[in-house]
Amino acid sequence: MAYRRTPAVQARLDAQREAVLQSAVLLLAERGYAGCTMAAVADRAGIATGSLYQHFANKAELSVQLFRRVVTREIDAVNAAVALRDTPRERIAAVVETFAARALRAPRLAYALLVEPADAVVDGERLVFRRAFRDVIATEIAAAVASGELPEQDAVLTAAAVVGAVGEALAGPLAAMPGRKAAPGRKAAPGGKAAPGNTATPESNGAAAEVVPALVSFTLRALGGRDDSDA
Repeated sequence: MAYRRTPAVQARLDAQREAVLQSAVLLLAERGYAGCTMAAVADRAGIATGSLYQHFANKAELSVQLFRRVVTREIDAVNAAVALRDTPRERIAAVVETFAARALRAPRLAYALLVEPADAVVDGERLVFRRAFRDVIATEIAAAVASGELPEQDAVLTAAAVVGAVGEALAGPLAAMPGRKAAPGRKAAPGGKAAPGNTATPESNGAAAEVVPALVSFTLRALGGRDDSDA
């Protein structure tokens, strides 16, 4: 007879898996993908490395689940910002503004999500990530075209171009930020929060103040609309 886990055992394993993913998110924000080894994640979660393999077969599988966890959080933040805006043009601006501002506030994490060399399976997840943001923008472009706010255009193609341009524009600032170079041995701050080097700093605040408005302005002009500075 095949062994069946009791509800108590399954609940313990589910809680342990959640602790592993939370620990992996913290490590990703501190050290990037290179620092998210199976041993390091297990150590941060307070379990034996062998126990980690009960949940994830290898680092690639863990990385995919980690990526999906963080990306879902970012997409939720963008959708929440979009829901607060009234017009398609404002909602398009909200996508770019929210995505870029959050990236610059957590440069090490954003660098890992966007451009850090990683396993091939993670590159596949990045494509899904870009498509998710593309679809949000494409929906609003189509609505703006229908309302006459923007000229006729291929909403999906234009949205894909915007996502690519914004990601490329952020790569340089993210790579140059001090918070991206957290020391390999840095631990999480008390209370399970990300390390101080991965929260807002004068450098990240300054970059956001310059880069984010420029990206919003670029996006609106690229779509054929008017930026506030054109008035």
